[in-house]
Amino acid sequence: MAFLKERPASLLEVEDLHMNFGGIHALTDLSLHVYEGQILSVIGPNGAGKTTLLNCISGIYRAQKGVIRFLDKDLMRMSPCRIARLGIARSFQNIALFRGMTVLDNLLIGQGLHLRYGLLSAALYRGRALKEEVKGRDRVEELIEFLDLQHVRKAPVASLSYGIQKKIELGRALAMEPRLLLIDEPVSGMNIEETEDMARYILDINEELGMTIILIEHDMGLVMDISHRVTVLNFGVKIAEGPPEEIAKNPEVIKAYLGEEEA
Repeated sequence: MAFLKERPASLLEVEDLHMNFGGIHALTDLSLHVYEGQILSVIGPNGAGKTTLLNCISGIYRAQKGVIRFLDKDLMRMSPCRIARLGIARSFQNIALFRGMTVLDNLLIGQGLHLRYGLLSAALYRGRALKEEVKGRDRVEELIEFLDLQHVRKAPVASLSYGIQKKIELGRALAMEPRLLLIDEPVSGMNIEETEDMARYILDINEELGMTIILIEHDMGLVMDISHRVTVLNFGVKIAEGPPEEIAKNPEVIKAYLGEEEA
């Protein structure tokens, strides 16, 4: 998809967000905007609050203070299920698949969010239930082809390599057909070839499927290559934000995260 030269519309807005765990300030006065059609990467040292931010957006955590708006709807008091139905999906750093089930069945679980039929229709497996199940399976088959998983579609997840399982984790989130995709460290533990493949998939998701993405990742090469904007956190505080080329040269970012040589 071609990106507009002018700033696109804001899809998600976070304002003055505070998240505490007892005396630990995980996020402090955090504000950011996620623009339609862009990839926003959130980086920072371990413990900077990156995953906490995703947990607040997806409803797993409830922040003590602040505003989170998605499509002008306040998410602060919504359940994770309702937030997902609005169009926000996520993949997790630690793979959370059903290991005894096939690739196909794991992806079909993501489509379950869109099934709308009653108990009788489900029991008879006809009418609306049949139509929606067929539609959902067709969508999943498209994702299997998109992610190059055809050769393992009926294999149990537990029998597959770590890199393929990470793709399946991403695919299950895509099966929810989100408008905003939250991706938490998609290439952690991967080799160079697997990392390059995942970077290509993320770009294709953004460009071909038109999804807006918030990405958390420690691989700075990947972040700088595929991001439109980068937000940097340190101890729960935003210390920088801007295009990748500016972030790479920011002295405060270099000192806090990217590393600074001692004199």
